[in-house]
Amino acid sequence: MKNTNKIILILIGCFLSLRSYSQDPTFTQFYANPIYLNPAFAGSNVCPRFGLNYRNQWPNLSGNYVTYSGSYDQYIKPISGGIGILATHDQQGQGTIETSMLGLVYSYHLKINRKFSLMFGAQASYYLKTIDQSKLTFGDMIDPMKGFIYETKDELNNTSVNFFDASAGIVGFSDKIYFGVAAHHINQPEQSLIAGVNNISRLPMRITGHIGTEIEIGKKSRYESKTSIMPNIIYQYQNGFQEINVGAYLKYYNLTFGAWYRNSDAFILVLGLNTENFKIGYSYDLTISNLNNRQSGGSHEISLGINLKCKSKSVAFKTLSCPSF
Repeated sequence: MKNTNKIILILIGCFLSLRSYSQDPTFTQFYANPIYLNPAFAGSNVCPRFGLNYRNQWPNLSGNYVTYSGSYDQYIKPISGGIGILATHDQQGQGTIETSMLGLVYSYHLKINRKFSLMFGAQASYYLKTIDQSKLTFGDMIDPMKGFIYETKDELNNTSVNFFDASAGIVGFSDKIYFGVAAHHINQPEQSLIAGVNNISRLPMRITGHIGTEIEIGKKSRYESKTSIMPNIIYQYQNGFQEINVGAYLKYYNLTFGAWYRNSDAFILVLGLNTENFKIGYSYDLTISNLNNRQSGGSHEISLGINLKCKSKSVAFKTLSCPSF
């Protein structure tokens, strides 16, 4: 019981430190949520596209992270680009801290030549961050013999904060290769729940770089789909924390199998089914760090995508051939 109380106090100290800097939630089915990865992907499918994502990170821990995401995007020829809407909701510590975001995205599509195109994306977002004080514990609640039995006299100045956020990105692609760079939280908005000039807590900028290619290993005929391998590298940096994901997908008919390695933290397995109108994927992060998989329970992620048909795909550039999960 004493060790549990210590852990709770340490977690609360992390949540409420005067100059705390949070990190964004990450989906490991990176391309199942493309405009979350890089706003320049808006409209890359040309026809309307819906996406739903769910992630439960470290379910065996009481302070696990649960993240939801929903998105919509499509290409609109009169504006020479794609538009998108992205919404996310993140819960930390069984809902002790919750963060909601609603973003609007525009991506300008530019054909450089017959084989190469660029997409330039911008995103404007509104964030709402809340904290449930009833789930917090403080030092004045502790009785040396009986534990947490008193009412606290500590009160938070704010239990919610909202702010505007700006992001941007660029994606380049040809028939065989695709790459991009994105910068989220360019304005580094203030997100502190504690009032005062000395209690500044800005949301640090997140830089993402990604690159991949498709290597065909099977023949494509009139009656069967091609088989291919898609190696990928995704790099992310935020507030001194670096994350390198190296992996590959194997596409076989409508099935996709994926395997990724992230730093010295996790090994990720992905299984997906992709048809012309919908796709569904599941991934599992096997924890290989000092926080072992038995303690953490790994991470579960589910994605669902729906592709709507549109009148014509006769646009000035080809659709982007990148992974679905």
